[in-house]
Amino acid sequence: MITWGISANSHDASLAVFEFKRKGLLPDPSLTLKFASHSERFSGIKNDPHLNFKLIEYAQQWGEPDEVVWYEKPFRKTIRQFRAGQGWNYAENNIKKYLQQYSITAPVVCASHHHSHAAAGYYTSNFKHATVVCIDSIGEFETLTIWEGKGSNLKKTYSQGYPHSVGLWYSAMTQRIGLKPNEDEYILMGMAAYGDGTRLYQSIKDDFIGTSGYAMISIKQNLHRGCKDWRPDLITEQDMFDIAAATQMVYEDILRYTLKKAAHNSPSKNLVLMGGCALNCSANHIAYEYFDNVWIMPNPGDAGSSVGAVLAKYKKHITLNNAYLGYDIEGDYPVDELIKELKSTGIAGVASGRAEFGPRAFGNRSLLADPRGSDIKRRVNDIKQRQQFRPFAPVVLDEYADGIFKGHHNNFMQYTSACTSPSLYPAITHVDGTSRVQTVPKDGSGIRKLLEAWYKETGCPMLLNTSLNIKGKPMVNDLTDAQEFAIMYNINVCS
Repeated sequence: MITWGISANSHDASLAVFEFKRKGLLPDPSLTLKFASHSERFSGIKNDPHLNFKLIEYAQQWGEPDEVVWYEKPFRKTIRQFRAGQGWNYAENNIKKYLQQYSITAPVVCASHHHSHAAAGYYTSNFKHATVVCIDSIGEFETLTIWEGKGSNLKKTYSQGYPHSVGLWYSAMTQRIGLKPNEDEYILMGMAAYGDGTRLYQSIKDDFIGTSGYAMISIKQNLHRGCKDWRPDLITEQDMFDIAAATQMVYEDILRYTLKKAAHNSPSKNLVLMGGCALNCSANHIAYEYFDNVWIMPNPGDAGSSVGAVLAKYKKHITLNNAYLGYDIEGDYPVDELIKELKSTGIAGVASGRAEFGPRAFGNRSLLADPRGSDIKRRVNDIKQRQQFRPFAPVVLDEYADGIFKGHHNNFMQYTSACTSPSLYPAITHVDGTSRVQTVPKDGSGIRKLLEAWYKETGCPMLLNTSLNIKGKPMVNDLTDAQEFAIMYNINVCS
């Protein structure tokens, strides 16, 4: 049986394909994740909220769906939107009619928004007992939930609702500094290193964060429409950096308080952290202050809930060792061609194998560069049409990571670590001396083979790794995208 998990009709749509197969007469059938992709990769529209026929056609190679599991409860969402003054959106939230636009007529069942988040994290972890914390902008009503995962079951132990939303507050602050909410939060995180967080810390805390009420994290204002009018006296670039720094400091306080509460009330020392806020890699190290082991799914936001919705229904653990779940560009990983280009120009693109599922590239749809070059960061930012203050991540052979970076790091770029030799690797070191590190184990992957060859040639065990796209555009998906990128931006993209 083929099951499709779908997250769409809001922002950053995605589709996952599962195969559900019985093994003879055994009572426990297998559930295998065959494919998962963001809709934007097929449509070319950044954070595309809707499905499209190219994505659906690609997914159909595993068969037509026998059922669809939707990532949230449409009617409860409609009620919340009405209460929030957004009108009566029942027609827009009629999921069966929505899917019929794309010729999807299979029976539809719905999981709740935060259950989809929690299931995506817990059932892709290796834990059989864990505390699950989900923090995002908003589900149907929920904005922060805590769960206990034990065996095959997930039990909700705490729920906080709209309008008390940490995610909405962080997005509102993103908008306040002139960035795009629900898209540029990671830029605010990077800007924070350029600011003085202490200058506006207390002002932000006093104006937005409550200290009483039924919510564990109380937000004083309903920030669904942002807070552009907050502190109109703050207008300079340094003001924006200082707002970003203070916002990040307050968020870290909130995360620390939430995790402390969760740990106090849980017998498990394993944590699963999910929701869009789990992408805040500068703060995620806090999890290890209260838990021994931490798992963050590589796509913890709403797009990852196309996977989570199905897992919420079937309550089954699956193995997720990597994020290579998307469109497949067949052929051998072009190690020799990449080495030649990197040694010649210092920068090369790669589009090979299955595309990554999630907001980050892990070597299959990447723009790679020599991290030792003093002008590499400027050149790559120019290619990607980004602000020059923006940092880049390193991808490093796992066995060398601890000698170069101090702090937590893993193969999904989910933590920032201090670089011990920033002068040797200026292209991947942020202004605060940290790097968002991707380690690569001995897994036989293409990026592993490339790093081994690069180390043999240069003595350097890492490369700069950023996604193969420009600002405001989705990552390269197929060979046509790769060829167009190469021509448009004068970069050799190896496939």
